Order: sequence, then C-alpha cells, then structure tokens
Amino acid sequence: MSKQHFTTKHANAATVQHNWYVVDGTNQTVGRMCAKIAAVLRGKNKAYFTPHVDCGDFIVLINADKVKFTGNKLEEKEYIHYTGYPGGQKSELAKDLLKRRPEAVIETAVKGMLPKNRLGRKMFKKLFVYAGAAHPHGAQQPKALQF
Repeated sequence: MSKQHFTTKHANAATVQHNWYVVDGTNQTVGRMCAKIAAVLRGKNKAYFTPHVDCGDFIVLINADKVKFTGNKLEEKEYIHYTGYPGGQKSELAKDLLKRRPEAVIETAVKGMLPKNRLGRKMFKKLFVYAGAAHPHGAQQPKALQF
C-alpha cells in the first residue's frame, strides 16, 4: 500500500525567477502604492515565497512626481534626516521634497516597509524610481503592474 508524500517546495537563489514590472504612479496614494510595491519586492505575491531568500521582482516606478497624499499630509508631513554633525538635523515638508526630489518620497516609504537587514538592502536595489514617464529599462521588457 503506497502513501502519497507531499513536500513543500522551498525557493533558493538558483530556482527563483525575477520578473520586471513597471508601475505608473499617477494619482496613486503614496502609502498604499508603496505597501504593494514592497510586497512584490519581497516576493510575497509568489506561491513559493521563502522568507530567507530574495524571491522578489524588479519594479520600475514612473511618474513619481504625480503621486498624491491623503488628508493634510502634503502640508504637514515632515521628512527628517540627521547629517551626523551637531545641529545637523534637517527637516523638509512633503510638498517641498515632492517638488525638489520626488524619487526620495517613494524610496523612503518603500525602504521603511522592507526588512532592516542585508536581504532588505538587496531587495531595495531592485526598485527603480523615475520622476517622469521615461525610463532606461525598455530592454528588460517590463510588464505593466496595476494596483
């Protein structure tokens, strides 16, 4: 009498397939869009997700300058960083940062949603953010990803 044995498939670096996706940030809410991007970067959308393996996909985000904030966050949210020198704590409002460097808004949000270790840093390198509609990743033939 034979028994069926079911084994769980675990991904490793050799078996993982990394796909390329392009996301349009026009009229997307920053937090909701970045949470979905972080899940794809981690590979949580795949059936063989393994926490200790980088099984996520590459994301190209275009039109980062056209994202939106809900409520009064555009006027009140502050992005703070410290230069390392005494008196070197700098802050900038979301509307000013979105105007000066829109990529930084998305990168900061996504980086905060990824693991804080070397694997998270490796996942973050698969995110490419561009303020306009043009991007240099046409050779990878990214598929459109809708949220």
